[in-house]
Amino acid sequence: MKEDILPTVPSVLIELAHRLGTEVKNHRLDIPETSGTGYCAGFVFNEYIRMMIFSYELYEDLVIDNPEVDTMRRMILFKFQNVIPTTNSISTGKEIPSVLIVTSRVNPDLVIPIQRNRAMINIEVDANYLRGLFDLSEKSTVLQSLLENTQPLFFEEIVFPSLQTLVDELVSEVVDKTFALFFRRVKTEELICRLLMALERRDKLQLYALNSQDIRTIYRIKEQMLDCLDTPPVINDLAESAHMSPTKLKRLFRQIFGDSIFSYYQAFRINEAARLLKAEKLSVSEVGHQMGFDNLSHFSRVFEKQIGIKPKKFSVMKRVR
Repeated sequence: MKEDILPTVPSVLIELAHRLGTEVKNHRLDIPETSGTGYCAGFVFNEYIRMMIFSYELYEDLVIDNPEVDTMRRMILFKFQNVIPTTNSISTGKEIPSVLIVTSRVNPDLVIPIQRNRAMINIEVDANYLRGLFDLSEKSTVLQSLLENTQPLFFEEIVFPSLQTLVDELVSEVVDKTFALFFRRVKTEELICRLLMALERRDKLQLYALNSQDIRTIYRIKEQMLDCLDTPPVINDLAESAHMSPTKLKRLFRQIFGDSIFSYYQAFRINEAARLLKAEKLSVSEVGHQMGFDNLSHFSRVFEKQIGIKPKKFSVMKRVR
């Protein structure tokens, strides 16, 4: 029976279990108390799709070679982050659930850092397998380029509630052992399909090959911008900090995040305002001023446009619950 199970378990999970002095049972490795807390789970659905779920904290760093890395295959990585609740995390307003979509041409060390704390899901899919499922002749440049996987590409998509529901079912739903692997494969493929549909809706624009330095720079600029939500970004200042031309900065930012710098900033600013109204129990005027809105009427209009309800009503509704 063990031989029937092992082919569906990623080799890296078995290697990790060996290093920690434990075993993989039903595709799951529970971290021994002597090494940390939490668990890892892994599934090889077929030769084209595999998934790893990480929700753990280790006392010491571990470096493990992945025996399944195949530099000749054109794989696409879907890395979900901030989608698994953790008891130790403290919300900062920046931890919005998202998924990174990366071609195998991007340095994997950037995408999957070795660290003691992980709470994420990694799904790897063979690009040729996905290409065989679609007629790409009339699809967007984004989708065509991703599935061709001939250049390093890197995208990020926000995980909205409808997608989060799928993630929760994938991670937490209890399914009879007979159907467990099939159930997770179906949910995994639905997640991939929905993400490809989201990429297809992006603007039809020219894509540029990305290197690790460009990606690090864009993420540094994003963090710099989100550290000052009360101050609207100035493109020229950000470009100077990035050592890029304003044109290149705007182009690469939109390519990665699917939105302009200001629209992305505005969405985060309003999400943070909603968090403050919900968690900190501040007044609408306090939140508006804290987010840099001098005109509270303008703040109310922008908030309602994004959240779908005026901030005053949102604040009262959250406090009543």
